Amino acid sequence: MPNIAYRNTEDPELAELVATIRARRSSGKLLNLDRMLLHSPAFARGWNAMFAAIRNQLQVPRHINELAICAVARLNNADYEWLQHAPEFLAAKGTQAQLDALDDVTSACYDTTLFDDHERAALRLTLDMTRQVAVRPEIIERARVLFGEQQLVELMGTIAGYNMVSRFLVVLGIDAAGE
Repeated sequence: MPNIAYRNTEDPELAELVATIRARRSSGKLLNLDRMLLHSPAFARGWNAMFAAIRNQLQVPRHINELAICAVARLNNADYEWLQHAPEFLAAKGTQAQLDALDDVTSACYDTTLFDDHERAALRLTLDMTRQVAVRPEIIERARVLFGEQQLVELMGTIAGYNMVSRFLVVLGIDAAGE
């Protein structure tokens, strides 16, 4: 059970915002995360815009973004985030073996069998950003060489954003059921 009841999505004052959120979701369905965010329409609008950009407008390869999101979910014990993004990672050409390896993100960072250079760099960046916040310069430099500055900024923004998501989900006790 969540720590705060989900907002009623049938409230006429929320109709336009609910429609905007549905339009961003490929399924057209609201998630419990959305229903919680609707307690603050201003916050929900900003959240929707930011995550629409992360999910649809970045140059960083989709499977790299989803790999980082899944690693954040595992590192922060955010089961809801994992349940939402593990299928997205697989759809972006990730493998089940890679997902399984994220049970130990630290080990995955050094697994040259399952992960290529780009994937390992993304995992190392995710691990440091999530656990220490400050990232070791050599990890940033390696990622900069592999991704370039635009994609590195986008990847860092994705990792930071999904750390926010996971913390929001966990603290509020949001469950994975939806409409």
